[in-house]
Amino acid sequence: MIDFRLKKAGREPTTDFTGRRRVLVAFMMFCMVALVARAVYLQAIHECDPKFENAYQHIDVVPIMASRGMIKDRNGAPLAVSTPVHSIIINAREVKKDDDARIKQMEKDYRKHKKEELHLDKAMKLTEAEKLQIYAEYQKEKAYKVQQIERLLDLPIGKVSALLDVEKPRQFAYLARRIDPAIGEQIRGLKLAGIFIEPEYKRFYPAKEVAAHLLGFTDAKDVGQEGVEAGYEKVLQGISGSKRVIRDGQGHVVAVTDTKEAVKGKDIELSIDGRIQYLAYRELERAVNEHKAKSGVLVILDAKTGELLAATNQPSFNPNTKAKSNYRNRAINDVFEPGSTVKPFVVAAGLDSGYVKPNDMFVTNGAYSIGRRTVKDVHNYGTMDLTKVIKKSSNIAVSQMALRMPPKYFRGVYHNLGFGESAASGFPGEAEGSLIDHRRLNDFARATLSFGYGVSSSALQLARAYTALADDGILHSVSLLKRDEDIDAKRVFSAKTAKSVRAMMEQVVTKDGTAYEARVDGYTVAGKTGTVKKSGGRGGYIAKKYFSVFAGIAPAKDPRLVMVVMIDEPSAGQYYGGLVSAPVFSKVMSGALRILDVAPDQIDTMPILLTQQFQ
Repeated sequence: MIDFRLKKAGREPTTDFTGRRRVLVAFMMFCMVALVARAVYLQAIHECDPKFENAYQHIDVVPIMASRGMIKDRNGAPLAVSTPVHSIIINAREVKKDDDARIKQMEKDYRKHKKEELHLDKAMKLTEAEKLQIYAEYQKEKAYKVQQIERLLDLPIGKVSALLDVEKPRQFAYLARRIDPAIGEQIRGLKLAGIFIEPEYKRFYPAKEVAAHLLGFTDAKDVGQEGVEAGYEKVLQGISGSKRVIRDGQGHVVAVTDTKEAVKGKDIELSIDGRIQYLAYRELERAVNEHKAKSGVLVILDAKTGELLAATNQPSFNPNTKAKSNYRNRAINDVFEPGSTVKPFVVAAGLDSGYVKPNDMFVTNGAYSIGRRTVKDVHNYGTMDLTKVIKKSSNIAVSQMALRMPPKYFRGVYHNLGFGESAASGFPGEAEGSLIDHRRLNDFARATLSFGYGVSSSALQLARAYTALADDGILHSVSLLKRDEDIDAKRVFSAKTAKSVRAMMEQVVTKDGTAYEARVDGYTVAGKTGTVKKSGGRGGYIAKKYFSVFAGIAPAKDPRLVMVVMIDEPSAGQYYGGLVSAPVFSKVMSGALRILDVAPDQIDTMPILLTQQFQ
C-alpha cells in the first residue's frame, strides 16, 4: 500500500521486498539440497551402467614398438625378420588394489540380484555370512585365473601366487618374454587385473647357424648386439610410436584418444648369396669335423666388385636361441700369419718394379744362409724359374727376390694391398692385422716377410688382397651390401703383371703342384697354399700346430670369385694347406660357379656324362 502521507511530504514511497527475499533464499536452499541429494544418490545408491562407471578413470601413455627392418640376401631371401610377439607383465600392486574394488562390485551385483529375486523396493544389507561367501568366491575365481596363467606360460606352480603374496609386492615384473601372441590373447581373456600384455617383436633368423656369425643377433630390447645387426643398428632400428589410452579401474583399456604410429626400420640387402653361404657352411663344417680341427673360416668375394658373397665360421651357433658360444666372426675379426699365400704378391712386386725379370732363374739347393740364420725349403728344388717358384712354393727363391727390393718399397706393396689396416667393410670389430715397419726390415725380416711371417691378416683381408691378382691389378674395397660397382677400387699392379702371376698360380693346381685337390672340373683355377706354424707369442712357434690355408681364384682366365679357406689346428694326420683346405675350396667353388651360372672355361676337364637308354 502506498503511503499518501509520504507523497504529501514530497518523498516517493518505498516497496517492501521482504517477501521476495524469503522466496529467493528458499529456492536457493532447495537447489543446494537437490544437488547434494543427487550426488549421494549417484555415488552411494544408484547402480549405474559399468561402461559409464569406468569412463573417467586415468589416462596412460602406451609406447608402440617399431618393427625392426628386415635383412635380406642379394636375391631378396630373408636372413633376419621381426615377428610380433607378446610379453606378459605383472604389477602386483595393481592386483592388490583391485581386490577391494572387485569384491565391492561382486557385493553390489549380489544385492541387485537379491532385490530383483525377492521383488523388494530396495536392496537389503548383506549378512556377514554372505560377505564371507562372496569373498571366498572371489578368491576362488582369482586362484583359477592365476593357475591358468601359470599353465599357459609353463611356469612352476605357485610362481605367480608368490609374486602376489609378498608383503611388499613388486610393482613390475616380467612373467614371460616374447611368447606366441595366441597365448598372450588367452591370458588377456582371463581379465586378471595387474596382468598386462605388451606387444613386442622377436628377431627370427631362418638360416640359423649358416649365417650366425655374420648376422649376429639382438637383445631382449631388440637392439643389435653382434654382426650386421649391431653394425647397421641405426638403419635397422625403427622409430617407436605411442598412444594415449583411458584405462578403467582394473587397468583395462576402454578408449584410445590419440595415436602416433611407429615407423618401421629400413630393410637392408646384403651382398651375401644365401645359396653360396649355405654351401660354404656345409663344406667347412664337414672339413673341420673330418680333420678334428679347432675351428675354420671361409670367405668368398666377387672378383669384379669386392662384394662379400659368403663368410662362414666353424663351430657356429644358433642366433634364435643364442646358446653359449663364441660370437666373434673369426673370418673378419681374427688374424693369423698368412704364410706362403703371400708369395704371389712378392713375385708381382718384383716384376712390377723391375727388380725381378720374367726370365730370371733362382738357385735354391734346399738351404739359404742370411747372416747367422738359414731359410729352408721342404725339398732341394735346384734352379727354378718364376713359375716353378710359385708351383713348388720355394721360401728360398722368394727370399732372394725380397732381398733385391728396398725395404720401404717391399713393405709398401704389402701396405698397398691392405695389410696392416682394416678392410673397412663396416663390420663391427673388424681386424686391422699387423705389418712390420720398414725400418725394422733387416735382411732376415725381409726374407721371412716374403713367405708370410711378420704380417698378420684376417681371412677377409687376405681375400681382398687377392682381388688385385684376380681383377688384373685392381684392388677392391669390401662391401657387405649389394652394389653394382666399386667406386673405391685402386690399381696396385699392372694388368700385365697380374695376368702373368695368375698364370703361374694355375700350375699350383696341377698334378705336381702343391694343391691338386683344389681343381674344379670345367674351370681353370689359380691359387696358392699356405701351411703356417702357429705363433706362441714370445715363446716362438708351437710345434705341430698349424693354420692350413688355401687362397684361390676361379675361373683363372676371367676371374669371377676369390676364396680363402683357413682350417685352424687340423689334428687328424694331415695339416698341409693343399690337403686340408684345398679340397674345401674345390667343392665350394664348383658349386658357387654353377649357382652363378658362370660358363666353364676348360671344357676338356669336364666330367663325361654317360646316358643309358632303356628299352
